[in-house]
Parts: sequence; structure tokens; C-alpha cells
Amino acid sequence: MSMVAAQLPDLLRLSAWRNGRRHFAGKFTSPHVGTRSFIRASNDWKRECNVDSKDVSIECGRLGISCGPSDLRFDRLQPTEEEINCRHRRVFGRYIAREAMLDEEFWTAAWLRAESRWEDQPGDRFLQFNKRKFADQEFHAIKRRCTGKYAEDCTCVIAVKKEEFGVKRTVLSSIVGTLDFSLKQLLCGQTFPGERSKAPFSCGIFRSDLPRYGYIANLCVAKYARRQGIASNMLFLAVDAARSSGVHQVFVNVHKDNITAQKLYERIGFQIFERATPQTEEEKLYLLCYNV
Repeated sequence: MSMVAAQLPDLLRLSAWRNGRRHFAGKFTSPHVGTRSFIRASNDWKRECNVDSKDVSIECGRLGISCGPSDLRFDRLQPTEEEINCRHRRVFGRYIAREAMLDEEFWTAAWLRAESRWEDQPGDRFLQFNKRKFADQEFHAIKRRCTGKYAEDCTCVIAVKKEEFGVKRTVLSSIVGTLDFSLKQLLCGQTFPGERSKAPFSCGIFRSDLPRYGYIANLCVAKYARRQGIASNMLFLAVDAARSSGVHQVFVNVHKDNITAQKLYERIGFQIFERATPQTEEEKLYLLCYNV
């Protein structure tokens, strides 16, 4: 079973799609409501992202995917850890969890999310076209979120394979998991993320003096790499990032029926946020909270 995180109206839920559309009110690229998270990617992930990447580049050109302005190189080799200067890093087993720094890493994270969305729809006639179109849109959305275009401070976390002596990998074939971690602020009148506040409409605006919290979304792990602690360690990295940023609570949403996801978050230390239960039950979601 796949696992996912859902975001405020775009909430964390390990695979909460319904009728081919996201089960939340917000727009997918909304700066105020995150995006859903999944731990899913099909077995052909290695085949499709193992570039030799002429095929991917040609396909991207055919679809009008904008490689040029972002200077994407699908044959780019995985950088050494000495070349990556990032704020947060966690080493575990054969993998390293850290921030995404390169455009190719953002694109691969977007592709994992596309794989997650269509994992249960193998018979879709336009599967490859839809996945690549979605990946391109999500790639640009990730870049906007992570480059200071919005008020929230957002980080795209990835899990990459460790370097091996004598082994050369492309960036696309080195990444096995991803999630988004963002620092947000409550709106005036809110006591928890997504609360339908009774305050006047004019108070439902962003104010820098309101309490901050961490939010996790878009949790995905490639199918062939699951059950190796990748999701757990990316979550621990997000919690560490929250702690170093001085926030005291990290939230995530999970679908009520996704027992596997709930168990994952419980193991990390997340608990159901009871005050939000009456509202989130209407949306068939739980709001989980980790007290840092």
C-alpha cells in the first residue's frame, strides 16, 4: 500500500486521489495550501528515469516541456556530496536525505510525484503524456515554492543514493524519495492550519507576527526503494529543520482510510490533532501534529 501526506486543503495523505482529481479545495500550486503527498512510484521508475536520456529529452521537446530556461540536462551526473552545500542533511544506510539544490533534482522530485498519481492507472491511454505534463507543471511549482516567490519558506527534501566508488549515476537515477517541508504562519483567527475561522473575512490574511508552524506534504518514495526507512528519515530531517527554525509544531494531513500512512507518522511521533477532528472528518482526513 502506498503512503502519502496531504496538505491543508491540499493535505498530506498517502494517496488521496478521487475520481482522478485531488480531494481538497485548494489549487494544486496554491501558495497557501500545500500539495498532497504520496509514497508511490511505479516499477518502471528506474527504466523511465534511467537516462541515457535522449528519449526523455526528445519527449520533453515534443511535449513543449521547458528545458531551455531552466537549463535542464537529463544526462547530468550525480554531484558529489562535497559539491553540495545545504543546510540540512541526514545520512542513513545507503542513502542521504538532504535539500534539493539542482534543477534536475527538482524535476526528478516532480516526476516521482507524477508516478505516484498514476500508479493505480496503468491502463490510461495517455499515461506517459499525462505524467510528463504533470511533472513539468509540478517542476515549475516546486521551483516557485523553493525560491522565495511566496511568503512561506519551502524546502524540497530528497533522498539520494550514496556515492559508490567507480559507479557513475545520473541525477535522475540517484533520487529515490522526496517531500516538501514548509514554514507557514497561521492566519488571523486560526488556532490550527486550515481552521475555518469565525474571525471577520478581513482578518483571513497573512501577517508576519502570527505563530509559525511546519508543514509536510508531497511525500513520495520510488516503489522499488520502499521499506528501507527512506520515508522515515526524510520525515526526521523535516522535524530537525523545524527544530532549527524555532517552530514548535509540525503538521501533516493523512487520509482516514490510509492506515499504512497513519502508522508511519505514529512511529515518527505524530499524533492526531483532536481540535481539528470535527472539521477534518468532513474531508475524510486527519490532521496530525508533531510537537517539536
